[in-house]
Amino acid sequence: MMEVPRVGHSVSSPTSPCEDMIKNLSLDAIQLCEREGNKSLDSGIAEMEELPVPQNIKISNITCDSFKIFWDMDSRSKERITHYFIDLNKKENKNANKFKHKDVPTKLVAKAVPLPMTVRGHWFLSPRTEYTVAVQTASKQGDGDYAVSEWSEIIEFCTADYSTVHLTQLLEKAEVIAGRMLRFSVFYRNQHKEYFDHTREAQNNKMLPSVKDNSGSHGSPISGKLEGIFFSCNTEFNTGKPPQDSPYGRYRFQLPAEELFSPKTNLYFADFYCMYTAYHYVILVIAPKGSSGDEFCKLRLPALDLANNRFMTCSEEEDGQLVFHHAQDLILEVIYTDPVDLSLGTVAEISGHQLMSLSTVNAKKDPSCKTCNISVGR
Repeated sequence: MMEVPRVGHSVSSPTSPCEDMIKNLSLDAIQLCEREGNKSLDSGIAEMEELPVPQNIKISNITCDSFKIFWDMDSRSKERITHYFIDLNKKENKNANKFKHKDVPTKLVAKAVPLPMTVRGHWFLSPRTEYTVAVQTASKQGDGDYAVSEWSEIIEFCTADYSTVHLTQLLEKAEVIAGRMLRFSVFYRNQHKEYFDHTREAQNNKMLPSVKDNSGSHGSPISGKLEGIFFSCNTEFNTGKPPQDSPYGRYRFQLPAEELFSPKTNLYFADFYCMYTAYHYVILVIAPKGSSGDEFCKLRLPALDLANNRFMTCSEEEDGQLVFHHAQDLILEVIYTDPVDLSLGTVAEISGHQLMSLSTVNAKKDPSCKTCNISVGR
């Protein structure tokens, strides 16, 4: 169990003139502290030249909510070190809204353990986020105060995406609310007329993959990396046909499901999220076997059984015909990783409305939703 620095004795930060009040959070290896306001300059912590300053800080084994930290120290008074103070801050975004509430910097207090030391915590580490870190050595005195070294140099690093372990946790949460399976027969993609005109005139009639935007979970390993084309397959339960409304444009390309989804393709689970509404979205990826998209997904995403999963299936009947089903209670966003020729289907204007409020382009996930969040950084 960690010892708790005496409340009221603060630890100065290398990146701010503010002082830090240390709070006991009863962690096994690390205690979390937060900077709050401007504290008194009179501190119970004294600087001692004898304590070595951490040098050559190295960050390794970075995940979405943990990292290992190591540094060099000379042997001077090394045996007196009882604790390490780690100052961890989100790297400042120069383009951020100056009126937006700033993230609270984090102070970690750890007992002096053999290095490297693992720092883990989803409540202060988020995936795909740049951080700065500095370290200070400390010696707890008999009266509860601390003698401290000078701060080390400031190091920058970036946390990682969700791993397949985290994505599997999301997958399992999505399965709970997927609902019954409904039959479908076509994939469709809505866009503006200009998009399809450009596809015919400038792209040799082929819709080309583009890099996925930043919608969905912040830790999704496909955002900003995987190239693909978005399709939908959801149907209205009372008609069995695609809805006539769309947030993406009044023109719809529609093609038989077997043109994209068959035993010649692999299927992957990529994300589960909502946008502060009752609707929940699942992102699936269809990749032709052996394609560059398939190789990308194999390393990063949980693979699904084409004929036996809770989201979207392709099964073969006795006569060899392929049959397709989708989950009723989820909105599926399907990414196909290869170019698609317009000659494989038809383009027509829909009769419904263009519901812009339902667009998920760069949509941010609701971090407070208990249905679609897991216990790692959002």
